Amino acid sequence: MAAGAPFLALAAAFGALGVGLGAFGAHGLKGRLGASGLETWETAVSYQLIHTLALLAAGIWLRLGGVAAGGAVSVAGWSFVVGILLFSGSLYVLALGGPRLFGPITPLGGVAFLVGWSALLVAALGSPR
Repeated sequence: MAAGAPFLALAAAFGALGVGLGAFGAHGLKGRLGASGLETWETAVSYQLIHTLALLAAGIWLRLGGVAAGGAVSVAGWSFVVGILLFSGSLYVLALGGPRLFGPITPLGGVAFLVGWSALLVAALGSPR
């Protein structure tokens, strides 16, 4: 499998899913969720799409840099995947009225996003290119 391929594939899937979930929220849930629920949904979609682009960048970085790009960029990519699943995923569940026990999961996703951005910073500062 080519360098960065898993991140590129996941970015494509998360991107398509994010657009679909955004449209579903705007059209299918608008009358069903209160203002707070709809705002939570929109936050989940926004963070998913922003970090999908970051995941795409990590995949491209690995594709162009190969093994030399390695460690920190891979940490970043997997951190973005975990962040999307935990942060956005828990917000989707909460917006739909899921159990409040999903609330404490959201900050863990936020921490994963911070780890991802920090890993990209480390990769950028250590990159000889």
